[in-house]
Amino acid sequence: MGTGAVRGFSPCENGLAFTNSWPHQPNIVLDVPGLGKLPLGDASNGLCGGMVFLVRDVFDAGLPPLTAPRPSQGTPLFDYIVKRLFDSFELPIGVLRYYNWMNTSDDDVGLWGVVRRGEAWKTVREEWPKIRATIDGGHPAPIGLVTVHSLDPHQLGRNHQVLAYKYDLDDATDKLRLSVYDPNTRRDDADDVTLELDLSTPTEATAIKHNVNIGDPVRGVFAVDYEHRTPPAA
Repeated sequence: MGTGAVRGFSPCENGLAFTNSWPHQPNIVLDVPGLGKLPLGDASNGLCGGMVFLVRDVFDAGLPPLTAPRPSQGTPLFDYIVKRLFDSFELPIGVLRYYNWMNTSDDDVGLWGVVRRGEAWKTVREEWPKIRATIDGGHPAPIGLVTVHSLDPHQLGRNHQVLAYKYDLDDATDKLRLSVYDPNTRRDDADDVTLELDLSTPTEATAIKHNVNIGDPVRGVFAVDYEHRTPPAA
């Protein structure tokens, strides 16, 4: 059994005191000369990427876990979460990555001798080693969860981000269990959220069992590029 974990990290201790549930309010309000106040985005669609990045920012900086309640629009904490949300998207590359995965089949597809790798291959062979290396390096790993198979870009918001901090890999069966911090899950239940999959047949569709607090299946998983920011004292 191969096991790796980020020492000192647990969602119930290091996760945020609030879940990813927000009222209908702008992510940001710009003051545009000649146009006045221009609201952008809708927080009710979720700020999971910003919350995940904030939790890693605080942990990597060696700061005490945040205990603040859910922030209101326009407060320093809310604005920081929104900023980190956009950082997690790596605009425009990150959004295109989600869209590309949404349009990738679950298993490998061959046509005229050319193989297009599916979600399973990309998850197992390309992304899992990156996630493992980050955890082995002592850092929680932000990961994107691709949930839908669709050409409709309006479905992008149904995908999700979580923070992987522990893995258990059975070398005999190639069964992998990833423990993750899920911004949608209450802190009381946060330590019990996992993703489970079989790594043995990456050329075929691979079911990913999970209890992440979303209403969709998880089709594929990829490592989200992360660059550290130290949160301001506020």
